[in-house]
Amino acid sequence: MIQLLYSVILGQMVLILTLLFKTPLRKLVIISLDRVKRGQGPVMVKTIGITVFVVLISSVYSMVKIQQRTIETGALNPTDQVLMSKHMLEASLMGFMLFLSLMIDRLHHYIRELRLLRKTMEATKKQSRGIEDGKSINAAAEENKTKNLGSEIATLKTKIKKLESDCDAKAKEAKTAETEAEALKKQSEGFLLEYDRLLAENQDLRTQLQSIEQGLSQSDGKKSM
Repeated sequence: MIQLLYSVILGQMVLILTLLFKTPLRKLVIISLDRVKRGQGPVMVKTIGITVFVVLISSVYSMVKIQQRTIETGALNPTDQVLMSKHMLEASLMGFMLFLSLMIDRLHHYIRELRLLRKTMEATKKQSRGIEDGKSINAAAEENKTKNLGSEIATLKTKIKKLESDCDAKAKEAKTAETEAEALKKQSEGFLLEYDRLLAENQDLRTQLQSIEQGLSQSDGKKSM
């Protein structure tokens, strides 16, 4: 049994060293421990641990009995001395084995927690990078949109200036046309006044001509008599 305990302790120490240092075997050991802790594995491990603990208690009890017998007899015979040494060695090895088992369990647990924490951190970093990339994309889109709006505003300003200049030109043309129309209106009014004057003079001339003709006709009538 002592050789078995030594073998188990040696294996546990190798397992602990494998877990402590990052080697290619570490991942394989972690996967194996994960499988052991699934299904019926925890029940078997607990059963073995309880069995070892019961054997440890039995060895301690045997040591206590030998100690009591030594006190009663006043001397420790060679057989009891050999048994005492054997039980003490077994108890020490089993206690050390249980301690190493607990240490392996805690190391495995902390390594898993560390792996989960690293995965969470990586996912958070990826998410933050995605958010930053999205922000940069949005910023670039906003910048492009701003540039496009700026160019559109500049184009609209140019069009507005052109329209204003066209409106000014049209207003000047309309003012010129209005001035010309006013001049033509005044000119036409002058023509109408001149026409009315000429018409009145024509009428006076006709009246005078009729008077002259009547006077001539009366004078011709007197001469014939």
